[in-house]
Amino acid sequence: MKPSIPKGTRDFSPTEVAKRNYIFNTIRTAFETFGFQPIETPSFENSSTLMGKYGEEGDRLIFKILNSGDYLKDLRKNIINSGKFSAFFFELLDSIRFIVSKKESEFDFKDTVDKYLSIVSEITLEQKELLSDFFINNEDDILAFYKDHNPNEHSDFLDSLGFKRDKFQFIYNKYINESETFNSKSTSLISEKALRYDLTVPFARYVVQHQNDITFPFKRYQIQPVWRADRPQKGRFREFYQCDADVVGSKSLLQEVEFVQLYDTVFSTLKLVDTTIKINNRKILSGIAEVIGAKDKLIDFTVALDKLDKIGKDGVVKEMISKGITEEAIEKLRPLFDFSGSNTDKLNSLENMLDASEEGLQGVKELRFVCDTIEIIGLESASLEVDVTLARGLNYYTGAIYEVAAPEGVKMGSIGGGGRYDDLTGIFGLKDVSGVGISFGLDRIYLVLEELGLFESVELPKPKVLFLNFDSENDIVKLKAIKELRKQAIKCEIYPDVASSNKQQKKQWKYVSERDIEFVVSTIENNQFVLKKMSDGEQTSCSLAELINTVQ
Repeated sequence: MKPSIPKGTRDFSPTEVAKRNYIFNTIRTAFETFGFQPIETPSFENSSTLMGKYGEEGDRLIFKILNSGDYLKDLRKNIINSGKFSAFFFELLDSIRFIVSKKESEFDFKDTVDKYLSIVSEITLEQKELLSDFFINNEDDILAFYKDHNPNEHSDFLDSLGFKRDKFQFIYNKYINESETFNSKSTSLISEKALRYDLTVPFARYVVQHQNDITFPFKRYQIQPVWRADRPQKGRFREFYQCDADVVGSKSLLQEVEFVQLYDTVFSTLKLVDTTIKINNRKILSGIAEVIGAKDKLIDFTVALDKLDKIGKDGVVKEMISKGITEEAIEKLRPLFDFSGSNTDKLNSLENMLDASEEGLQGVKELRFVCDTIEIIGLESASLEVDVTLARGLNYYTGAIYEVAAPEGVKMGSIGGGGRYDDLTGIFGLKDVSGVGISFGLDRIYLVLEELGLFESVELPKPKVLFLNFDSENDIVKLKAIKELRKQAIKCEIYPDVASSNKQQKKQWKYVSERDIEFVVSTIENNQFVLKKMSDGEQTSCSLAELINTVQ
């Protein structure tokens, strides 16, 4: 079998891991400098924790985890208990299995199905036709399955149905979905857990679950992988890391200011200058929806608007119309697509546009505070830009919204984003706990740094000293020396294989060259270490103490 990995996932070489760790360490240092504390949460959560928090589109991208154990057997039992039609469905399957296992010669499949259904009186003619259509349309699959499997090895048909689960799901959806209540129960029998979609919702769950152990306001950071069943493309993967920082328990707008500074600090340290921190406020979007007469379509409005940079004005208009937003409302919205000028100009225009919306004016006020404060304090290398079309389609945002764009000329989606959520913990039972947070898109940041050649200073971890192994007589002396070097935090190692020929010695010197090792101990003579500095070829004999002093 040719080895492969799932689409949207990647292997990382030692060099790539070193570069990624450089980004991780830069972000982690900035987080801790700003007073954030680390936590970790499980890779998967209960489905009920995640579902319904990301909007319809987000929910579709959540990876479900099949329950362990014989869940299909329990599912069959529930389906049979749900009605006679379901029971006959499985009874007919069992009958066909029995016939195939007992008869060596070919038989008339359709005739078998028709004869069985002709003697059934407890189900309707329409249901009989549905069953007949299903079995006749899937004759080859059903017969092939039973001929390849000994039914005596299975206590139940569904026990051995693993490779046909997708077909079973189709059967269930089309023929057996008899009530919403049963559908919900059967879904929980199949999958009760899911891989986390982001770190924010699990964090909200963490806060509620550990609220008695937390000192508020609670500033946490989290660097862990997340998973999304998205279509893989450049800069978009199904498994990727998020680096999040959040504050819960404070409604102060100073937190919004601090997150702008945090973005600026990280990207300046990475030498990724000229990034643009885009900012908006969800209350402004609600106000716009209100004044154009589409408040009942707020979610559809924001989801469509958030795609402006991907599908353009015409695409956004088309999607809004398809969601039931009137052309009259869209006409009032068009000035937003071409907003220009300074942040102050944009905020003044918004103030005029939203004079009939109290919520919208509150959003403008909050946004003005952040922009004015940053204007006074200043940023090191990034710029702050009000973007009134920035929506970020996640349902839980209620205030500020952030998104970071790479320097102009680099074709890449957002490399960071976040916002304020005033009621996210409320869905887990903890009311009136406001939060705000941001995330760094590690994988996209990596690609941008690579494209701009900003990894030149990142070195692959390597030993500073290598002990060559041309004979085994002094192995103990070498190992003792290595132990002392490591006590002094000097990276070192011994080449493991003894060189019994010139060719093998050359192999060891090649290893030195390819790993770019700074110092080499070639031999030991009269309790003296022969130390070679590879940069200039200088070679000296020294004691262990002198060796440590030289390489430190």
